[in-house]
Amino acid sequence: MPRLMLTDELWSKLKAILLEDRVYNKSEHRQTIEGILYRLRVGCPWRDVPEYFGLWNTIYRRFLLWSRKGILMRLFKSLSTDSDTEWEFIDGSYVKAHQHGTGAASEQPQAIGLSRGGNTSKIHLAVDSYGLPIEFIITGGEVHDSK
Repeated sequence: MPRLMLTDELWSKLKAILLEDRVYNKSEHRQTIEGILYRLRVGCPWRDVPEYFGLWNTIYRRFLLWSRKGILMRLFKSLSTDSDTEWEFIDGSYVKAHQHGTGAASEQPQAIGLSRGGNTSKIHLAVDSYGLPIEFIITGGEVHDSK
């Protein structure tokens, strides 16, 4: 059995937030979220998520649906309001963009900028006193952390 992350107390908070977003109260949602967290923590392909969490395809489809509807972002935002902000730390990390990742016609803005390393994006992350994320943004690679 894989290591689990959600305690009963944390699941009750997550369940209330999911119900606010009109996600049905299904018993398998807890295992689905555990499967999503497992995949994000381990970094394995979706097909390699253990069967203990359910069918990998179901977990992937729910992750994709909840991401597109903004449910996971609202979940993150509501959980980050309970943070200890006595101390806040910020940091940025560069992500190199693929050479074919720019130039396509799209209505959505692309967070890709030209820096000394080439085409890059930058993930800016702010964490609280415990090192838990409270805010993040993705910008072009030329944007400085202090901005």
